Amino acid sequence: MPEPEPITASCTATDGDTIRCGDERIRLLGIDAPEKLGSCRKGRVCAPGDPVASTQSLRAAMEKGPLWIIRIGRDRYGRTLALVRAGKIDLSCHQLATGNAIYKPKWDNQKAVARTCPDVVRR
Repeated sequence: MPEPEPITASCTATDGDTIRCGDERIRLLGIDAPEKLGSCRKGRVCAPGDPVASTQSLRAAMEKGPLWIIRIGRDRYGRTLALVRAGKIDLSCHQLATGNAIYKPKWDNQKAVARTCPDVVRR
């Protein structure tokens, strides 16, 4: 696993599992958060829960310290797939622990999230 790099661009949460840092869109690894109302594609089983609360949870966690990233790859939409930390808090693990996302093993490249927060993933 590569070493974390600091994120120097200004970042915002666009939903419960995606952030934008400057021009880079970053999809948090291994999780699926509730879709904004009307955004769940037909035929897809979307994560349950409140999309507004999920986004607010991610925003609050991002304020817990400087952001660090481990880039893993890219998804089919061109977003960076990554582990992102705010201080000592892994954002994927935070969203799982607070019930604002569900774990998706097939989206967890190298089982990085499962290794980072195994207790939360096993719930």
